[in-house]
Amino acid sequence: MQHSLSLWEKDAELPAFESLNGEKKTEVLIIGGGLAGILCAYFLQKLGVEYCLVEADKIGAGITGHTTAKITAQHGLIYHKIAGKYGLEAAARYLEINRMALENYRVLCKEMQCDFAEKDNFVYSIENREKLEREMKVLERLGADAKFTEELPLPFPTYGAVSFPKQAQFHPLKFLAGISKNLVIYEHTKVREFRGKTVVTDKGKITAKQIIVATHFPMLNKHGGYFLKLYQHRSYVLGLKNVPSLEGMYVDEAKKGFSFRNVGDYLLFGGGSHRTGKQGGSYTELRQAAAVYYPQAKEVFHWAAQDCMTLDSLPYIGKYAKGTKGLYVATGFNKWGMTSSMAAAMILSDMLLGKENDNVRVFSPSRGILSGQLFLNLAESTAGLLSFSKKRCPHLGCALKWNREEHSWDCPCHGSRFDADGHLLDNPANGDLE
Repeated sequence: MQHSLSLWEKDAELPAFESLNGEKKTEVLIIGGGLAGILCAYFLQKLGVEYCLVEADKIGAGITGHTTAKITAQHGLIYHKIAGKYGLEAAARYLEINRMALENYRVLCKEMQCDFAEKDNFVYSIENREKLEREMKVLERLGADAKFTEELPLPFPTYGAVSFPKQAQFHPLKFLAGISKNLVIYEHTKVREFRGKTVVTDKGKITAKQIIVATHFPMLNKHGGYFLKLYQHRSYVLGLKNVPSLEGMYVDEAKKGFSFRNVGDYLLFGGGSHRTGKQGGSYTELRQAAAVYYPQAKEVFHWAAQDCMTLDSLPYIGKYAKGTKGLYVATGFNKWGMTSSMAAAMILSDMLLGKENDNVRVFSPSRGILSGQLFLNLAESTAGLLSFSKKRCPHLGCALKWNREEHSWDCPCHGSRFDADGHLLDNPANGDLE
């Protein structure tokens, strides 16, 4: 079941690129051929910067092909959280760069066939109205184009929703195919180790002045403490037919709630989420809910996604760590990878060129990490290291748990996954089980 293809993978034709062969020197090396890495490459090419990108598999083979592909500056009820923790200015910066990301997509998507469609976005609550009102107050202070919506076309009662008009959705792999065509990319080129600014792959070496790590979960353990600052979350999607069109994109403000958006004749119904390596609702919860809410529906396809979650719901974009000159990272998109990938490409291309970018501080990976989530991550890692299991994760040695629903070995510490035969499915591990 772990190999179930997403709707996007079934009908996208991506360009193919050769593997690296031998040794190479370049100004900038980008590691990771998902949306964030490809957008970084696209911007650097536009700016005339020499670069190359390496991808261990094929471009778009990871999380990009398993998203629900909503392009929105509304990432749950995040603005009152940012304002409460970091101040109104930080919330304004977050809003502005995500607005700019949406506009960049709007412009780029005019040049290609990628099913770009303008849709309103709604974040609803089934728990209480107060959370929504608190978010609206902050959004009003930020001058955001947002409104409170009472009536929703969802199959269960809610307390209403905060909505952002004129957001968007698209086909992520058609978009990736469109922007990657003329880029300098090496596929099937896995990075094995870093030796200063020289990266050793299984097909040769690349020496670069600057390196961007855009591998979903960062692969370098000795800098940045990402194994403490990140955890991974799995969520599931059903493609349903014979259901009414919702004409918008909807997501529950609660982490374990449901999300909805239409694609042609299908409804993408998402949910069942849980920390990777732990028990959760998975497809079973979604199918049970679909049977109640849409009894006439027919399931046409299903797939799962995995997301890196940060300690404070803001991505880590910028210098890999305080002391790592010329080494950058983009990770921790907290389920909002479309706009976050674009924001990362905008911020990192400025940083690499030495340009001022007012958003650097907000997204800095070196910001404070003290939080309740940090202690939860520490507890999970400790438990994983002390648990007995014959199968251990090659990343940092945690005990792997068998995932019955998807027939995979999953790491509850940092989210690496392996199929039943031990082949790597999701990083941060960098190789198969022995």
